[in-house]
Amino acid sequence: MRDSLPGAPEGLEGDAEALASQLPPAVEVMASRLLDRASTRFLTLATAESCTGGLISSILTDIEGKSHVFECGFTVYSDDAKIAMLGVDRQILAREGAVSKAVAIEMARGALARSKADIVLAVTGFAGKGKHGDEPGLVHLACMRRGRGQRHHEAHFGDIGRAGVRIAATEHALRMMAEAVSQD
Repeated sequence: MRDSLPGAPEGLEGDAEALASQLPPAVEVMASRLLDRASTRFLTLATAESCTGGLISSILTDIEGKSHVFECGFTVYSDDAKIAMLGVDRQILAREGAVSKAVAIEMARGALARSKADIVLAVTGFAGKGKHGDEPGLVHLACMRRGRGQRHHEAHFGDIGRAGVRIAATEHALRMMAEAVSQD
């Protein structure tokens, strides 16, 4: 089954400013609602991002008056950054590959351990074509809430371009974080 982002133009490309202008309005609404709910429950958020390159963090800090809910963001594009900043096990990276369930979960664990956030979201994937044999649009997301369980989702967005995958992954990440905020 292919996950898609309703209303997002296919094959979006461009720089960060152009990407921000192409975000569906629903994404900002989702982020605002997430921040509202987290704030009323006195919960803070953090991210560990690879293929989204800090887009989720940017959205969560762009909403005026609500960014205090956001603790920090780790942008860890390379394997070395994942290891150094989040403590991802080099052997897991070698065995499973950077785009895997195991690495997404390790990234989330590392972000939770290295921040004071209550909820963390980690994302790793192939936003573009990648190397031969890589599946364009394959994204792994892991969400953890301190003292609670973890959730993982494997998304197959398809070959919709780098920006399209980044936007779709961001929307999915916001939904997963909102679910974690709502856990009782």
